[in-house]
Amino acid sequence: MTKSSLSEVNQTVATNVSKLWWKRLFAFIGPAYLVSVGYMDPGNWATDIAAGSKFGYQLIWVLLMSNLMAILLQSLSARLGLVRGLDLAQASREHFPKFINIPLYILAEIAIAACDLAEVIGMAIGLNLLFHLPILFGIAITVLDTFLLLFLLNRGIRKLEAFILSLVLIIAAAFFAEIWIVKPVVSSIFQGLTPNYLSDEALYIAIGIIGATVMPHNLYLHSSLVQTRIIERNEKGIWQALKYNLIDSTVALNLAFFVNASILIVASAAFFTAGFNNVAEIQDAHQLLHHIFGNAAPALFAIALIAAGQSSTVTGTLAGQIVMEGYLNLRVRPWLRRIITRVLAIVPAVFGVLYFGEDSLGRLLILSQVVLSIQLGFAVVPLIHFVSDKKRMGVFAIKTWMEITAWMVAFIILSLNIKLVIEQVQQWINVAGDQLYWIYFLVIPMLILCALLLLYIVFVPMLKSSLEKEARTPHDTFKNLDVTTTVHYQKIAITIDFGRMDQITINGALKQGGEGATYFLIHVVESANARIYGKEAADFETMADIKYLQRYADELKLRGFNAETKIGYGNPRETIADIVNALDADLLVMGAHGHSGFYDLLLGDTVDKVRHAVKIPVLIVK
Repeated sequence: MTKSSLSEVNQTVATNVSKLWWKRLFAFIGPAYLVSVGYMDPGNWATDIAAGSKFGYQLIWVLLMSNLMAILLQSLSARLGLVRGLDLAQASREHFPKFINIPLYILAEIAIAACDLAEVIGMAIGLNLLFHLPILFGIAITVLDTFLLLFLLNRGIRKLEAFILSLVLIIAAAFFAEIWIVKPVVSSIFQGLTPNYLSDEALYIAIGIIGATVMPHNLYLHSSLVQTRIIERNEKGIWQALKYNLIDSTVALNLAFFVNASILIVASAAFFTAGFNNVAEIQDAHQLLHHIFGNAAPALFAIALIAAGQSSTVTGTLAGQIVMEGYLNLRVRPWLRRIITRVLAIVPAVFGVLYFGEDSLGRLLILSQVVLSIQLGFAVVPLIHFVSDKKRMGVFAIKTWMEITAWMVAFIILSLNIKLVIEQVQQWINVAGDQLYWIYFLVIPMLILCALLLLYIVFVPMLKSSLEKEARTPHDTFKNLDVTTTVHYQKIAITIDFGRMDQITINGALKQGGEGATYFLIHVVESANARIYGKEAADFETMADIKYLQRYADELKLRGFNAETKIGYGNPRETIADIVNALDADLLVMGAHGHSGFYDLLLGDTVDKVRHAVKIPVLIVK
């Protein structure tokens, strides 16, 4: 069955804390701030600095337009998570066939790695600028982010939100101080909020701003983070949650807009007015700030860059977890999953530095934004389809005017990003030289496949009334039992995980006890809600597990066997042993999946731990 998104923190924050509206609002505040850091990451810095140094204040309106797009899309993402209890990756897995979901998953992972690459590079540059730490050492240090994230999540989602918010405030304070130092012309700033004609070069940078601002991993992330709140699952409670999350998103993303605008304003006031019109590298901006304003400005710049890289890497790693679990329904050990996500970003960063030198970091940042541009449509288009689906969203489906607006935003994003990709490929062709065949035989065919995939997810849902697959849960495969029996034991405990081994495990137990024994079907709920609230848990996963376990028992009773159910909560290795010992059972039957070594490391080793914690014979069935 589909597990809860970010299960270790799913539904762990109470929202019914008071009748006062502002206290209830405070309980909902948090997810959008984790999302907002993605809108002020080092990838954004590069585009904002280039825009400010080359065109002054002229492109502030592009930042404002991008921010309005982001608020709309993030509100749709939150709506999906709150109403359907699914993140964007889970919803895609349930709605699209497997041959579509696999490439969607691969593209999402590549995009998250590309985004993480920008954060890793940005933080390494910040450490280098502030402490003169070698770039490679700075990249290696970012591995520690995975353990920081694990520590914060173990302390609760509110601790993680507080940590990220503190970093966001550091970034904001640093750039507001920068503005005070560089003293921009206020009237020119307001003129920059007025849309104006974009030349080819300005259009290219504007596309970069939009591509760096509206990033796909934030849509996956937000649809999951809103599920950390415990809400009333009725129409009134959901509408209230949607209202408070819209406020959260609006405030947080407008803060991100002010930070981005501040970067552009600083670049404009510091570089454009001084005649430095081609500042595109973060390191160059830092050196010029030192040259023009002394020590304070570049130090604040480096501190803000480190905070941006640190905060963005934490949320990017979370997005990697959401995508892996959502598309593949694969739950591996948290620390290992996060290290995998980080390594996918660190490897290309280290390779680029070693092979091309530190001067390649700017090109790597640009490449990461191009990859994000390619992926963006594959997140935005399904999201609009899902939240406008009246059959599944019911009264919470978006209104017609909002649906039209969302499709207009998607069209603008797709058009501009397609233009960006085409221009980037043309540039690669011009400089490829002897390596031109790689572009024609690898890059262009891949882009054609991506275009076909995009056409599918745009138009097929419009042509079909429903893309929903029949649920392929392990529970539905449990039908007829082919049993043979030999009587030996009277009280037999059986572990159930709703997987392919259940049929074999139950048959193995029935052969040991026959019709005269009592069979105790044991399942442990591992959701965060169950870990915290135990028997009081009433989340979707817990209730579904109880239902399916009872179905197993009813099936056995119909066939003349005496069966009872036992639900546990928390860590399976400890809880199974506790239940078995309390039952005073004669035999424990467990299914083994046949993995060892690396797979034990990846998926866990429950069987081995439990057999050492019980005092009765254990039958391990393969």
